[in-house]
Amino acid sequence: MKQFLLSTILVATIGFGATAQTKKEKGFTALFDGKTTKGWHTYNKTTVGSAWEVQDGALHMSPTKKGADGGGDLVSDKAYSNFHLKLEWKVAPKANSGVIFYVHEDPKYGQTYLTGPEMQVLDNDGHPDGKITKHRAGDLYDMIKSTSEPVKPVGEWNKAEIISNKGKLTFILNGVKVVNTTMWDDNWKALIAGSKFAKWEGFGTYKTGKIALQDHGDDVWYKNIMIKELK
Repeated sequence: MKQFLLSTILVATIGFGATAQTKKEKGFTALFDGKTTKGWHTYNKTTVGSAWEVQDGALHMSPTKKGADGGGDLVSDKAYSNFHLKLEWKVAPKANSGVIFYVHEDPKYGQTYLTGPEMQVLDNDGHPDGKITKHRAGDLYDMIKSTSEPVKPVGEWNKAEIISNKGKLTFILNGVKVVNTTMWDDNWKALIAGSKFAKWEGFGTYKTGKIALQDHGDDVWYKNIMIKELK
């Protein structure tokens, strides 16, 4: 029994060390410490809205806890250019959210999505957006439909990645590449022109911006948020 317990402890320790070492080797920096909202703020504000709470090591958007300061989209304090973002998300039934990037924070833009493209986060079967092409989980919202839908059932954690490097944009959901395109070229402009963003000044034009987690008025959780800046 003692030998078994010792082996178990050793395996657990080695596993933990390997995980930490792997993250360090890849050069990723944690955007969320699992305990506080440090490094984040509500869009166009300096603090974090009451609806965002840390729950069991995850950032939780809880609509029922919106106080006078409300909720609002959560944005990173730092802006990024070329990056590899990794995170995990899960939604409650009928929930909608999104990971928005290249967000230009400016009072003249009232919302994060007025400038930043979005990786959709959604209960495909329970939310009305699930019936709209290019509005399902993993899609480049209203621009490109995912090549497949490896999304997990509602309530389970999904692993998402957004890689943007010198204009090359890739979405990965649960290990599957679901979107691959190039930003800021003529095709990109055509995609915008054919979307709901066609007449939105500034949308999809910024090459440096902040990462945002969307408050769409529904319960959503995010954890293990990390980023690697690419050169």
